[in-house]
Amino acid sequence: MNLLELAKPNSKSCSAAMAGHSGAGDSGDSDVAFGDVTVAESKPVVRTPPLYRVLLMNDDFTPMDFVIHVLQKFFSKASDEATRIMLEVHHKGAGVCGVFSHEIAETKVHIVNTYSKQNRFPLKATMEKAES
Repeated sequence: MNLLELAKPNSKSCSAAMAGHSGAGDSGDSDVAFGDVTVAESKPVVRTPPLYRVLLMNDDFTPMDFVIHVLQKFFSKASDEATRIMLEVHHKGAGVCGVFSHEIAETKVHIVNTYSKQNRFPLKATMEKAES
């Protein structure tokens, strides 16, 4: 076998040399034989990450307009949906702003709490694991 044959990408001898077996009798399974040892390729198990709800908590000092502003600015809520969530916060004590992966939920909680503090309002955001 010369170097030109090994350099051809469609060459059976090239692929056989790189795979470590002759290529003859290959049945198409995902097992790879190396001499007397057969290695079965495993498929990775992919799980969806757990999701977390971001909640706004009610307080007696934050104006309703500011809560609506926060929902629109950081959660991209339309005016009517932001108003509905704000009323849920006001009447029930907490309202769900959205459901996110852990890192995104953590970031949303941090930026809402920082923004509220910068504007001198006690509005607090928290996160909790969503039921599966």
